[in-house]
Amino acid sequence: MQQADDTKELKSSGYEIFILLISILSVFNLLIQFVPRVSEEVTDVARLIDGLLIVIFMADFLYRFFTAESKSHYFFRNWGWADLLASLPFPQARIFRMFRIVRVIRLLREHGGKQMIGEVLRDRAGSALYLTVFTVFMLLEFGGMAILRAELDAPGANITTAGDAVWWGLVTITTVGYGDYYPVSSSGRLIAMVVMVVGLSLFGVLTGFLATVFDPDEDESKSADDAIVGSDTSSQISEVKRLLAEQEKLAAAMRGQLAALEKLLSVSAETTGNGSESVQDSPA
Repeated sequence: MQQADDTKELKSSGYEIFILLISILSVFNLLIQFVPRVSEEVTDVARLIDGLLIVIFMADFLYRFFTAESKSHYFFRNWGWADLLASLPFPQARIFRMFRIVRVIRLLREHGGKQMIGEVLRDRAGSALYLTVFTVFMLLEFGGMAILRAELDAPGANITTAGDAVWWGLVTITTVGYGDYYPVSSSGRLIAMVVMVVGLSLFGVLTGFLATVFDPDEDESKSADDAIVGSDTSSQISEVKRLLAEQEKLAAAMRGQLAALEKLLSVSAETTGNGSESVQDSPA
């Protein structure tokens, strides 16, 4: 019974993997604050990104709560209360995000690795979107940390705070390029090149996802492919044999009709020829 409830609780495999990766990133942001050699500016970037992740955690809790068959069962027995506490903007509540990691890993393990990979491959567009969103968060955080370390002690630097670094990263990824913040050091410019290239790639993936969503022909062909892959092989062979037999019967009937038409034309030609000869032989 518990396993059946867990199966119902499982959303799409791509979504569950996305929540797992976001949860791991949030736990990393929590642990990095206790590393002694990490500068305060770098930990500020982690705190800022963690504040953005709270929005995703709250949205995930509301999504699971309102789509659960039994809201009380989800909240009290499937760690829904831990999801809610993990979504709150309090440092003490971040430890509850560990429950998310444990639960998602358990759900995916019970779901099965082969079935999970199959679902991800069938929903390539959705999985690519989740991966793109996660990569954006990764790029904002680690790109912001890297650019801040490179620019912090550079002469004439204008990227000196966590807010500056994250804002610069977002503007660079989206290729807007306001120019209000920019790297002045050689290492900072190298980091900017990497962020720009990855940002362009991410927007290419996002464009492909939107094209797939708004292209009905693509959706129909995808559904047809899924139906063919999911059907039984023996039933496909039987269906093909049945269609071939029907085509052979139809071809035989058409050959019979063609022979009858040829015979009718031959008789008509002979009758017409005999009639012409009788007219010629009659006296004038």
